[in-house]
Amino acid sequence: QVQLVESGGGSVQPGGSLRLSCTVSEDAFKSDCMGWFRQTPGKEREGVATVKPTTTQTYYSDSVKGRFTISLDNTKTTMFLQMNSLEPEDTGLYFCAAGAPRLYCSPRNDYLFKNWGQGTQVNVSS
Repeated sequence: QVQLVESGGGSVQPGGSLRLSCTVSEDAFKSDCMGWFRQTPGKEREGVATVKPTTTQTYYSDSVKGRFTISLDNTKTTMFLQMNSLEPEDTGLYFCAAGAPRLYCSPRNDYLFKNWGQGTQVNVSS
C-alpha cells in the first residue's frame, strides 16, 4: 500500500525559503509519476511540480518555474520540494502525491494521481 506523509511546512516572509519533505513507502517509488500540489481555500487545487522516479525527469508549473525544485533522495524514501523566493501567492496546503501514468506526468493532471498525503501548510506573509 502506498503511503505518503508530508512535513516541513511553516511560516516564512516573502523572499524566504522552505523545504518540504514527503516520506513515502517503497511502493510509491514504483509509481511512474510523483508530484507536489497545493490548494488555497476558495481556489482549485493547483499542480506545482512532478517527477518520474525512473528517469528523474521533472516538470514545473509556470508559476513556480525557476524558484522551486522537486527531487528524490537516493534511498528512495523521500521526495523533496525546495521552495526559494517565496511569494504570498505561494501560501497554501501542500500535498504530495503518487500514482499517475508516466505519459501524463504533468502538474496539470492532478486528477490522475491515485495516492495522496494529508498535506502540510505553508504561509508566506510579512
